[in-house]
Amino acid sequence: MNRPPPSWLHPGVRLIEAERRVGWAEIAGQADAFEAAFQAAGGRAVLPPRGVPALVAALVAAERVGVELHLSRRTSAETDARPHQPGFAVLLETSGTTGAPKLIRHDFQRLRGRLRGGADPDARWLLAYEPAAFAGLQVILTALAAGATLVSAPGAGAAELARLAVRHGVTHISATPSFWRAFLLALDGEAPPLAAVTLGGEVADQPLLDRLAERFPNAKCRHIYASTEAGALFAVGDGKAGFPAAWLDGRIDGVDLRVHDGVLEVKSPRAMLDHEGEWLSTGDVVEVRGDRALFAGRLDGRVNVGGVKVSPEAVEQVLLDVPGVRDALVQAAANPVTGHILTALVVPVPGVEEAVLRAAIRNAVTDLPPAARPRLVTMTGGIALGAAGKKTRKGTA
Repeated sequence: MNRPPPSWLHPGVRLIEAERRVGWAEIAGQADAFEAAFQAAGGRAVLPPRGVPALVAALVAAERVGVELHLSRRTSAETDARPHQPGFAVLLETSGTTGAPKLIRHDFQRLRGRLRGGADPDARWLLAYEPAAFAGLQVILTALAAGATLVSAPGAGAAELARLAVRHGVTHISATPSFWRAFLLALDGEAPPLAAVTLGGEVADQPLLDRLAERFPNAKCRHIYASTEAGALFAVGDGKAGFPAAWLDGRIDGVDLRVHDGVLEVKSPRAMLDHEGEWLSTGDVVEVRGDRALFAGRLDGRVNVGGVKVSPEAVEQVLLDVPGVRDALVQAAANPVTGHILTALVVPVPGVEEAVLRAAIRNAVTDLPPAARPRLVTMTGGIALGAAGKKTRKGTA
Protein backbone atom coordinates (compact mmCIF):
# COMPACT_ATOMS: atom_id res chain seq x y z
CA MET A 1 0.00 0.00 0.00
CA ASN A 2 1.39 3.41 -0.97
CA ARG A 3 2.29 5.81 1.80
CA PRO A 4 0.27 9.04 1.93
CA PRO A 5 1.71 12.16 0.29
CA PRO A 6 3.74 14.64 2.39
CA SER A 7 2.07 17.65 3.96
CA TRP A 8 3.14 20.00 1.13
CA LEU A 9 1.42 17.87 -1.51
CA HIS A 10 -2.38 17.78 -1.80
CA PRO A 11 -3.65 14.18 -1.60
CA GLY A 12 -5.71 14.78 -4.74
CA VAL A 13 -2.65 15.58 -6.84
CA ARG A 14 -3.50 15.82 -10.56
CA LEU A 15 -1.00 16.13 -13.37
CA ILE A 16 -1.51 16.14 -17.12
CA GLU A 17 1.85 15.64 -18.80
CA ALA A 18 2.02 15.20 -22.57
CA GLU A 19 -1.76 14.51 -22.48
CA ARG A 20 -1.30 11.68 -19.96
CA ARG A 21 -2.99 11.90 -16.56
CA VAL A 22 -0.88 11.15 -13.50
CA GLY A 23 -2.03 10.84 -9.89
CA TRP A 24 -0.49 10.16 -6.49
CA ALA A 25 -0.38 6.38 -6.95
CA GLU A 26 2.08 6.64 -9.85
CA ILE A 27 4.16 9.32 -8.13
CA ALA A 28 4.32 7.24 -4.94
CA GLY A 29 5.66 4.26 -6.87
CA GLN A 30 8.41 6.39 -8.40
CA ALA A 31 9.19 7.89 -4.98
CA ASP A 32 9.76 4.41 -3.52
CA ALA A 33 12.26 3.62 -6.30
CA PHE A 34 14.04 6.97 -5.83
CA GLU A 35 14.19 6.45 -2.08
CA ALA A 36 16.23 3.27 -2.45
CA ALA A 37 18.57 4.95 -4.95
CA PHE A 38 19.03 8.04 -2.78
CA GLN A 39 19.87 5.96 0.28
CA ALA A 40 22.60 4.27 -1.74
CA ALA A 41 23.88 7.60 -3.11
CA GLY A 42 24.73 9.03 0.29
CA GLY A 43 24.14 12.66 1.20
CA ARG A 44 23.47 14.09 -2.28
CA ALA A 45 21.69 12.91 -5.42
CA VAL A 46 21.32 14.33 -8.93
CA LEU A 47 18.09 14.26 -10.92
CA PRO A 48 18.55 15.05 -14.66
CA PRO A 49 15.51 16.39 -16.57
CA ARG A 50 12.79 13.76 -16.17
CA GLY A 51 9.44 15.57 -16.34
CA VAL A 52 7.13 16.74 -13.56
CA PRO A 53 5.96 13.38 -12.11
CA ALA A 54 9.56 12.20 -11.65
CA LEU A 55 10.63 15.55 -10.20
CA VAL A 56 7.82 15.50 -7.62
CA ALA A 57 8.59 11.87 -6.75
CA ALA A 58 12.28 12.75 -6.31
CA LEU A 59 11.39 15.61 -3.94
CA VAL A 60 9.22 13.27 -1.88
CA ALA A 61 11.98 10.65 -1.72
CA ALA A 62 14.75 13.14 -0.93
CA GLU A 63 12.73 14.59 1.93
CA ARG A 64 12.10 11.11 3.34
CA VAL A 65 15.75 10.12 3.16
CA GLY A 66 17.09 13.53 4.21
CA VAL A 67 19.50 14.17 1.32
CA GLU A 68 20.35 17.14 -0.86
CA LEU A 69 18.67 16.88 -4.26
CA HIS A 70 20.36 18.56 -7.23
CA LEU A 71 17.66 19.30 -9.81
CA SER A 72 19.72 19.48 -12.97
CA ARG A 73 18.64 21.34 -16.11
CA ARG A 74 21.08 19.31 -18.22
CA THR A 75 20.80 15.68 -19.28
CA SER A 76 24.43 14.92 -18.38
CA ALA A 77 25.08 16.41 -14.97
CA GLU A 78 27.43 15.68 -12.15
CA THR A 79 26.79 16.53 -8.56
CA ASP A 80 28.38 19.63 -7.06
CA ALA A 81 31.92 19.05 -5.79
CA ARG A 82 31.32 20.97 -2.55
CA PRO A 83 30.74 18.88 0.61
CA HIS A 84 27.08 18.20 1.17
CA GLN A 85 25.20 19.50 4.19
CA PRO A 86 23.14 17.22 6.44
CA GLY A 87 19.40 17.10 5.88
CA PHE A 88 17.02 17.71 2.99
CA ALA A 89 17.76 20.65 0.68
CA VAL A 90 17.34 21.44 -3.00
CA LEU A 91 20.18 22.52 -5.30
CA LEU A 92 19.00 24.63 -8.25
CA GLU A 93 20.91 25.89 -11.27
CA THR A 94 20.60 29.50 -12.40
CA SER A 95 19.53 30.02 -16.02
CA GLY A 96 22.92 31.20 -17.27
CA THR A 97 21.22 33.70 -19.59
CA THR A 98 24.21 36.06 -19.56
CA GLY A 99 26.92 33.80 -18.16
CA ALA A 100 27.80 30.38 -16.80
CA PRO A 101 25.06 28.80 -14.62
CA LYS A 102 25.61 28.74 -10.86
CA LEU A 103 24.40 26.18 -8.34
CA ILE A 104 22.25 27.58 -5.52
CA ARG A 105 21.22 25.75 -2.35
CA HIS A 106 17.79 26.22 -0.73
CA ASP A 107 16.04 24.41 2.05
CA PHE A 108 12.44 23.44 1.40
CA GLN A 109 11.03 25.97 3.82
CA ARG A 110 12.62 28.83 1.88
CA LEU A 111 11.42 27.49 -1.46
CA ARG A 112 7.87 27.40 -0.15
CA GLY A 113 8.16 30.60 1.88
CA ARG A 114 6.08 32.84 -0.36
CA LEU A 115 3.56 30.37 -1.76
CA ARG A 116 0.05 31.70 -1.35
CA GLY A 117 -3.50 30.38 -1.45
CA GLY A 118 -5.44 27.43 -0.10
CA ALA A 119 -7.13 24.47 -1.74
CA ASP A 120 -8.32 25.27 -5.27
CA PRO A 121 -9.27 22.04 -7.07
CA ASP A 122 -10.98 23.93 -9.91
CA ALA A 123 -7.78 25.77 -10.93
CA ARG A 124 -5.80 24.56 -13.93
CA TRP A 125 -2.19 25.66 -14.15
CA LEU A 126 0.01 25.62 -17.24
CA LEU A 127 3.72 24.98 -16.68
CA ALA A 128 5.55 27.39 -18.98
CA TYR A 129 8.90 27.22 -17.18
CA GLU A 130 11.45 24.43 -16.99
CA PRO A 131 10.39 22.12 -14.14
CA ALA A 132 13.86 22.22 -12.54
CA ALA A 133 14.14 26.02 -12.68
CA PHE A 134 13.33 28.07 -9.58
CA ALA A 135 10.24 29.58 -11.24
CA GLY A 136 9.10 26.20 -12.55
CA LEU A 137 9.43 24.62 -9.13
CA GLN A 138 7.41 27.48 -7.63
CA VAL A 139 4.58 26.82 -10.10
CA ILE A 140 4.67 23.07 -9.43
CA LEU A 141 4.60 23.46 -5.66
CA THR A 142 1.86 26.11 -5.78
CA ALA A 143 -0.44 24.08 -8.02
CA LEU A 144 0.05 20.72 -6.32
CA ALA A 145 -0.30 22.13 -2.82
CA ALA A 146 -3.69 23.55 -3.82
CA GLY A 147 -4.98 20.34 -5.40
CA ALA A 148 -5.14 22.09 -8.76
CA THR A 149 -4.54 20.38 -12.09
CA LEU A 150 -1.09 21.03 -13.53
CA VAL A 151 -0.73 20.82 -17.33
CA SER A 152 2.78 20.33 -18.72
CA ALA A 153 4.41 19.29 -21.99
CA PRO A 154 8.20 18.80 -21.77
CA GLY A 155 10.05 20.69 -24.49
CA ALA A 156 6.92 22.28 -25.97
CA GLY A 157 7.09 25.81 -27.38
CA ALA A 158 4.68 28.68 -26.96
CA ALA A 159 2.43 27.59 -29.86
CA GLU A 160 1.92 24.08 -28.48
CA LEU A 161 1.40 25.38 -24.94
CA ALA A 162 -1.17 27.86 -26.24
CA ARG A 163 -3.06 24.96 -27.81
CA LEU A 164 -2.94 22.98 -24.57
CA ALA A 165 -4.06 26.00 -22.55
CA VAL A 166 -7.18 26.32 -24.69
CA ARG A 167 -7.81 22.56 -24.83
CA HIS A 168 -7.62 22.07 -21.06
CA GLY A 169 -9.26 25.35 -20.04
CA VAL A 170 -6.20 26.63 -18.20
CA THR A 171 -6.97 29.30 -15.60
CA HIS A 172 -3.48 30.18 -14.29
CA ILE A 173 -0.26 30.86 -16.20
CA SER A 174 3.05 32.15 -14.85
CA ALA A 175 5.69 32.83 -17.51
CA THR A 176 8.37 35.20 -18.73
CA PRO A 177 7.37 38.35 -20.65
CA SER A 178 9.09 36.84 -23.71
CA PHE A 179 6.88 33.76 -23.44
CA TRP A 180 3.76 35.88 -23.03
CA ARG A 181 4.51 37.80 -26.23
CA ALA A 182 4.93 34.53 -28.14
CA PHE A 183 1.82 33.10 -26.44
CA LEU A 184 -0.32 36.06 -27.52
CA LEU A 185 0.91 35.68 -31.09
CA ALA A 186 0.08 31.96 -31.03
CA LEU A 187 -3.51 32.38 -29.86
CA ASP A 188 -5.83 32.22 -32.83
CA GLY A 189 -9.25 33.52 -31.90
CA GLU A 190 -10.13 31.32 -28.93
CA ALA A 191 -8.31 31.95 -25.65
CA PRO A 192 -8.14 30.08 -22.34
CA PRO A 193 -10.36 31.32 -19.47
CA LEU A 194 -7.49 32.84 -17.52
CA ALA A 195 -8.16 34.03 -13.98
CA ALA A 196 -4.51 34.77 -13.17
CA VAL A 197 -1.73 36.12 -15.39
CA THR A 198 1.73 36.24 -13.82
CA LEU A 199 5.00 37.50 -15.31
CA GLY A 200 8.51 36.89 -14.02
CA GLY A 201 12.14 36.30 -14.94
CA GLU A 202 12.48 39.40 -17.17
CA VAL A 203 11.41 43.03 -17.18
CA ALA A 204 7.64 43.39 -17.55
CA ASP A 205 7.21 46.31 -19.95
CA GLN A 206 4.15 48.56 -19.98
CA PRO A 207 2.97 47.74 -23.54
CA LEU A 208 2.87 44.03 -22.71
CA LEU A 209 1.06 44.62 -19.40
CA ASP A 210 -1.50 46.69 -21.29
CA ARG A 211 -1.96 44.01 -23.98
CA LEU A 212 -2.46 41.28 -21.40
CA ALA A 213 -5.02 43.37 -19.53
CA GLU A 214 -6.89 43.96 -22.78
CA ARG A 215 -6.73 40.30 -23.90
CA PHE A 216 -7.68 38.86 -20.51
CA PRO A 217 -9.84 41.54 -18.85
CA ASN A 218 -11.15 39.17 -16.15
CA ALA A 219 -7.72 37.95 -15.07
CA LYS A 220 -5.71 39.23 -12.13
CA CYS A 221 -2.39 40.36 -13.59
CA ARG A 222 0.79 40.73 -11.58
CA HIS A 223 4.52 40.55 -12.14
CA ILE A 224 6.74 38.79 -9.63
CA TYR A 225 10.31 39.69 -8.76
CA ALA A 226 12.38 36.67 -7.78
CA SER A 227 15.65 34.93 -8.53
CA THR A 228 17.24 31.58 -7.86
CA GLU A 229 19.69 33.24 -5.45
CA ALA A 230 17.33 35.63 -3.65
CA GLY A 231 14.19 33.50 -3.72
CA ALA A 232 10.68 34.87 -4.17
CA LEU A 233 10.76 38.54 -3.15
CA PHE A 234 7.67 40.58 -4.02
CA ALA A 235 4.79 40.92 -6.47
CA VAL A 236 3.40 44.01 -8.21
CA GLY A 237 -0.29 43.99 -9.08
CA ASP A 238 -1.15 47.59 -9.98
CA GLY A 239 -0.78 47.10 -13.75
CA LYS A 240 2.30 49.34 -13.97
CA ALA A 241 5.86 48.49 -14.98
CA GLY A 242 8.48 48.50 -12.22
CA PHE A 243 7.46 48.87 -8.58
CA PRO A 244 6.62 51.73 -6.19
CA ALA A 245 9.72 53.74 -5.35
CA ALA A 246 8.43 53.98 -1.77
CA TRP A 247 9.40 50.33 -1.33
CA LEU A 248 13.07 51.28 -1.55
CA ASP A 249 14.78 51.83 1.78
CA GLY A 250 11.83 50.03 3.30
CA ARG A 251 10.32 46.57 3.60
CA ILE A 252 7.81 44.72 1.46
CA ASP A 253 6.57 41.21 2.28
CA GLY A 254 9.42 40.74 4.75
CA VAL A 255 12.09 41.82 2.26
CA ASP A 256 14.33 44.88 2.70
CA LEU A 257 15.18 46.78 -0.51
CA ARG A 258 17.78 49.40 -1.33
CA VAL A 259 19.70 50.72 -4.35
CA HIS A 260 23.49 50.76 -4.07
CA ASP A 261 25.52 52.24 -6.94
CA GLY A 262 22.43 51.97 -9.12
CA VAL A 263 21.91 48.25 -8.46
CA LEU A 264 19.04 46.76 -6.46
CA GLU A 265 20.09 44.94 -3.29
CA VAL A 266 17.81 42.84 -1.10
CA LYS A 267 17.84 41.30 2.33
CA SER A 268 15.38 38.42 2.28
CA PRO A 269 14.37 35.63 4.65
CA ARG A 270 13.94 33.47 1.54
CA ALA A 271 17.42 33.95 0.09
CA MET A 272 19.71 31.01 -0.63
CA LEU A 273 21.23 29.29 2.37
CA ASP A 274 24.25 30.94 4.01
CA HIS A 275 23.00 34.38 2.88
CA GLU A 276 20.15 34.91 5.30
CA GLY A 277 20.37 38.28 7.03
CA GLU A 278 22.88 39.64 4.50
CA TRP A 279 22.44 42.17 1.70
CA LEU A 280 22.45 40.37 -1.63
CA SER A 281 23.08 42.16 -4.93
CA THR A 282 20.49 41.21 -7.54
CA GLY A 283 22.61 42.52 -10.43
CA ASP A 284 19.58 44.46 -11.71
CA VAL A 285 20.07 48.14 -12.48
CA VAL A 286 17.20 50.28 -11.16
CA GLU A 287 16.30 53.87 -12.03
CA VAL A 288 13.85 55.94 -9.99
CA ARG A 289 11.51 58.07 -12.10
CA GLY A 290 8.96 59.98 -10.09
CA ASP A 291 7.16 57.58 -7.76
CA ARG A 292 8.28 54.52 -9.71
CA ALA A 293 11.39 52.35 -9.61
CA LEU A 294 12.05 50.91 -13.08
CA PHE A 295 14.39 48.12 -14.11
CA ALA A 296 17.06 49.21 -16.61
CA GLY A 297 18.85 45.96 -17.46
CA ARG A 298 21.42 43.66 -15.93
CA LEU A 299 24.73 45.00 -14.66
CA ASP A 300 26.55 41.97 -16.11
CA GLY A 301 24.68 42.33 -19.41
CA ARG A 302 26.08 45.73 -20.35
CA VAL A 303 27.98 45.99 -23.61
CA ASN A 304 31.15 48.01 -24.25
CA VAL A 305 30.56 50.06 -27.40
CA GLY A 306 33.56 52.25 -28.13
CA GLY A 307 34.33 52.62 -24.45
CA VAL A 308 30.72 53.37 -23.50
CA LYS A 309 28.77 50.82 -21.42
CA VAL A 310 25.22 50.41 -22.72
CA SER A 311 22.38 48.13 -21.65
CA PRO A 312 20.74 46.02 -24.39
CA GLU A 313 17.68 45.51 -22.17
CA ALA A 314 17.19 49.26 -21.73
CA VAL A 315 17.36 49.80 -25.50
CA GLU A 316 14.96 46.91 -25.95
CA GLN A 317 12.43 48.66 -23.71
CA VAL A 318 12.59 51.69 -25.99
CA LEU A 319 11.84 49.52 -29.04
CA LEU A 320 8.97 47.73 -27.28
CA ASP A 321 7.34 51.10 -26.67
CA VAL A 322 7.21 51.80 -30.43
CA PRO A 323 3.69 51.29 -31.85
CA GLY A 324 3.81 48.43 -34.33
CA VAL A 325 6.54 46.49 -32.49
CA ARG A 326 5.28 43.20 -31.05
CA ASP A 327 8.63 41.99 -29.73
CA ALA A 328 12.33 42.86 -29.93
CA LEU A 329 15.74 41.47 -29.05
CA VAL A 330 18.76 43.76 -28.73
CA GLN A 331 22.21 42.22 -28.48
CA ALA A 332 25.85 42.88 -29.28
CA ALA A 333 27.82 42.09 -32.41
CA ALA A 334 31.59 42.34 -32.80
CA ASN A 335 32.92 45.41 -34.58
CA PRO A 336 36.58 46.04 -35.55
CA VAL A 337 36.39 49.76 -34.75
CA THR A 338 34.26 50.05 -31.59
CA GLY A 339 34.69 46.52 -30.25
CA HIS A 340 30.92 46.01 -30.33
CA ILE A 341 27.80 47.51 -31.83
CA LEU A 342 24.17 46.87 -30.92
CA THR A 343 21.87 45.03 -33.30
CA ALA A 344 18.14 44.46 -33.03
CA LEU A 345 15.67 41.81 -34.12
CA VAL A 346 12.15 43.22 -34.33
CA VAL A 347 8.87 41.33 -34.58
CA PRO A 348 6.35 43.67 -36.23
CA VAL A 349 2.63 43.65 -35.52
CA PRO A 350 0.91 41.81 -38.39
CA GLY A 351 -0.09 44.20 -41.16
CA VAL A 352 2.21 47.06 -40.21
CA GLU A 353 4.11 48.66 -43.09
CA GLU A 354 7.83 48.00 -42.71
CA ALA A 355 8.98 51.40 -43.98
CA VAL A 356 6.69 53.18 -41.53
CA LEU A 357 7.86 50.97 -38.65
CA ARG A 358 11.55 51.53 -39.46
CA ALA A 359 10.99 55.27 -39.48
CA ALA A 360 9.24 55.06 -36.09
CA ILE A 361 12.15 53.05 -34.68
CA ARG A 362 14.71 55.56 -35.96
CA ASN A 363 12.73 58.36 -34.35
CA ALA A 364 12.42 56.47 -31.04
CA VAL A 365 16.16 55.93 -30.63
CA THR A 366 17.27 59.46 -31.51
CA ASP A 367 17.24 60.45 -27.83
CA LEU A 368 19.58 57.58 -26.92
CA PRO A 369 23.36 58.08 -26.80
CA PRO A 370 24.91 57.17 -30.17
CA ALA A 371 26.51 54.04 -28.69
CA ALA A 372 23.09 52.76 -27.62
CA ARG A 373 21.42 53.06 -31.03
CA PRO A 374 21.11 49.73 -32.87
CA ARG A 375 23.18 49.87 -36.07
CA LEU A 376 21.31 46.99 -37.71
CA VAL A 377 17.58 46.36 -37.37
CA THR A 378 16.26 43.11 -38.83
CA MET A 379 12.56 42.30 -39.13
CA THR A 380 11.62 38.74 -38.17
CA GLY A 381 8.55 36.62 -37.58
CA GLY A 382 9.57 35.52 -34.10
CA ILE A 383 12.38 35.43 -31.55
CA ALA A 384 13.70 32.10 -30.33
CA LEU A 385 13.69 31.61 -26.57
CA GLY A 386 16.08 29.60 -24.44
CA ALA A 387 14.96 26.67 -22.33
CA ALA A 388 14.22 29.05 -19.45
CA GLY A 389 11.67 30.93 -21.58
CA LYS A 390 13.95 33.95 -21.78
CA LYS A 391 15.72 35.65 -24.64
CA THR A 392 19.30 34.48 -24.87
CA ARG A 393 21.80 37.27 -25.37
CA LYS A 394 25.30 36.96 -26.70
CA GLY A 395 28.25 39.26 -27.02
CA THR A 396 27.99 41.05 -23.68
CA ALA A 397 31.19 42.70 -22.52
